[in-house]
Amino acid sequence: MSRNARINTLLLLLVAALAVIPLALGLGDHKEEPFAGADGEAETAITEIDPDYEPWFSPLYEPPSGEIESALFALQAALGAGVLAYYFGLRRGRRQGEARARERAVEQDADAGVRPGADGGRD
Repeated sequence: MSRNARINTLLLLLVAALAVIPLALGLGDHKEEPFAGADGEAETAITEIDPDYEPWFSPLYEPPSGEIESALFALQAALGAGVLAYYFGLRRGRRQGEARARERAVEQDADAGVRPGADGGRD
């Protein structure tokens, strides 16, 4: 197994452990909603500290149900993953293209009888 494959396997196992360990250990069992988002937790804490607190502004769009809110969040995550995948794919493609161009240049120089390093610094 190559070094990259071992690192990828280790990272995959780590991510799986981060997802399973809280469930296996029962973390959050004492709460009504054990895995509620940070917004809900913050709202609860603020209400406990200052029951008369009034928010400074209201959301521009309030989804009609929790399912739609979850779907919009999943869509946002998918779009972000797509943008990152595109960026990293583009970088890899450029790097591979540059490597192929260097190989072709070396082959052309070898066909023309030019010694490596005798071309004025061209790689």
